[in-house]
Parts: sequence; C-alpha cells; structure tokens
Amino acid sequence: MVSDTAVSAGILLLRLVVGFVIAAHGYNKFFGGGRIPGTAGWFDSIGMRPGLLHARLAATTEIGAGILLAMGLLTPFAGAAIVALMLVAGYTVHRGSGFFVNANGWEYNVVLAVVGVSVSITGAGRWSIDNLVGIDHTLSGWPGFAISVVLGLIAGIAQLALFFRPSATAGR
Repeated sequence: MVSDTAVSAGILLLRLVVGFVIAAHGYNKFFGGGRIPGTAGWFDSIGMRPGLLHARLAATTEIGAGILLAMGLLTPFAGAAIVALMLVAGYTVHRGSGFFVNANGWEYNVVLAVVGVSVSITGAGRWSIDNLVGIDHTLSGWPGFAISVVLGLIAGIAQLALFFRPSATAGR
C-alpha cells in the first residue's frame, strides 16, 4: 500500500507540472509572439468570434486554471476550466487531424482534460490549499467528478454553440 505522503507528493507533482503548463499557454497568449492581437487574429481565423474576446478569455482562463490547479485551490473548478478549454481547443483546432499530437491531433487535449478530472476526483492532496482550508474532502470524489466534467462540458459546449462560426475556408 502506498503511503498518504507518497500519494500527496505524486498529486502535488502532477498539479504543479500540469498547472504550470496550462498557465504558461495563457501567459504566452498575453506576452509571447503575436500577443493578444496575434492570438485574436488566430482565433478569428479558426472561427472563434469575436477573436479579441476569445483571446483574452482563453489566456485569462488558462492562467487562472493553471494557478488554481498548481495551488490545489478549488481544484474541481480548475478541472472544469481545463475540460472546457481542452474541449474547445480539441474541437476547433485538432479534431480534423486525428488522434496523435505529432499530426496536430487531439491527444494532448485529452490528456490534459483527464488530468483535470482525475485530480478533481482524487482531491488536491495533503499539500494543497483545499486541504489547508478543509474543503478537499468535500470537493473530491463524486462531487469533484461532477463539477469538473459536467461544468466543464457545459462551459465548453456553450462556448462552441454561441461563438464558433468557422468560415467555409477555415482550416482545421
């Protein structure tokens, strides 16, 4: 049997790495390459309109969800944000490219979404803010699953239904 310390260390490592990766994507939208104007143009080109709104929302959500996941704060809500982000990215950008990431497929999106859900189910672990304030056990298990999956799917599907308007020439 694995000790509680080992499980908490494993969850902490997973939260920190995946949280940092997701937050870095948001940071890059704000400060890398084309910054928000370039990201907005790209969002417009893939059919997420208005592009400026979605560039700002995606960048902010990625930074926020990544930081929340890394800190283990309101973990299922971070998981829900990750599910929504990955659903939208997978559908708008990667769905036509197959599964494997080396062909721009949706493999990476699935892995990140499943990490968000999995940590929501297990709880953020002993070394988390959720545990420190006493809500880790309340938000983990089936409630964590329901919050991360249901809320994430509703948010992602709503965003696609309301804002995804690809042109006939938009490539996927």
